[in-house]
Amino acid sequence: MLTRLEQAQKAWGGSHDAIDTWLNERQELLVNYCKLAGLPPYTGDGRTLPSADEIKQFCQLLVDYLSAGHFEVYDQIVSQCEINGAKHKLLAGTQQERLNETTQAGLEFNDLYAESTESDELDDFDQDMAALGKALEVRFELEDQLIATLHESAAAKVETV
Repeated sequence: MLTRLEQAQKAWGGSHDAIDTWLNERQELLVNYCKLAGLPPYTGDGRTLPSADEIKQFCQLLVDYLSAGHFEVYDQIVSQCEINGAKHKLLAGTQQERLNETTQAGLEFNDLYAESTESDELDDFDQDMAALGKALEVRFELEDQLIATLHESAAAKVETV
């Protein structure tokens, strides 16, 4: 996921302020995900679960990222895709449906863990983190496809001018 993020930042970084902000927020979310999951380079001793505060902080970042996508960036991308023609409008519509599924997975994770304070509430934490990671990976791929479409249409307009 981090490699995909680096590729996205190289490809589209600097092309639009909203996209830059979004990719920076994605990076913060991914770094925190890796820390919480104990993934390299943040591997711990493998025996301890994250603290309630660490989980709560991650859940807040997760909800902020999901919200920014739906209430800020997607609307801009979808409206631009509608302007760019039927093909782009269709892509935006189908991507939006699939993005909603990943949003639901993130919100369910938040509902389970944002207020967890007892270690017995964390029995399925590792499995739930893995499932969330898969949903985020799908989400980032879909988001990148939308950004690529927006970027390509903008580049095509510049070439025709």
